[in-house]
Amino acid sequence: MSGQKLLMLVGDFGEDYEIMVPFQALQMVGHSVDAVCPGKKEGEVVKTAIHDFEGDQTYTEKPGHNFALNATFDNVDPADYDGLVVAGGRAPEYLRLEDGVLNLVQHFFEKEKPVAAICHGLQILSAADVINGKTLTAYPACGPEMEAAGANFKEVEPTEVVVDGNLVTSPAWPGHPKWLSAFLDVLGTKITHLEKATA
Repeated sequence: MSGQKLLMLVGDFGEDYEIMVPFQALQMVGHSVDAVCPGKKEGEVVKTAIHDFEGDQTYTEKPGHNFALNATFDNVDPADYDGLVVAGGRAPEYLRLEDGVLNLVQHFFEKEKPVAAICHGLQILSAADVINGKTLTAYPACGPEMEAAGANFKEVEPTEVVVDGNLVTSPAWPGHPKWLSAFLDVLGTKITHLEKATA
């Protein structure tokens, strides 16, 4: 079976790792990923931010990379996609104000398609009113917002993942290994390890 077609929501000052890592890793295992941002076109860039945990009361923020979009938001039909990835960082604060973003997210939940969201990306899901009754996690500071939206919020270690049906969530980028692995499971992607080639 060929890889699936995935849509990724990104925006200016989205978290660098949470954009770059899933975008590349999901393609590495054979899926296609279209990364889009409202108001921007294929070939344009979003600026990312690096969020780190350095002993302060909250994360620090530093400039990240310029990430090139490979699709145009206005041309996207969510019906063409098998799954959705929602990155975290600061971008979800403003992306959730876009009706087009909310309508797109609602499609994936209405059709029960796989959705992977991480960190502050869950803010978009709460604004889209799709998490009522869902068990999930997010960046801890987003917990009250998740509960206000009717979700069963679980505060777990940053390296952990929470799966509820087709929804896969993690608190932050340290959870990438388990988050991406769980998302691949939900997508039905199986990775087989063969015997090492000998000379």
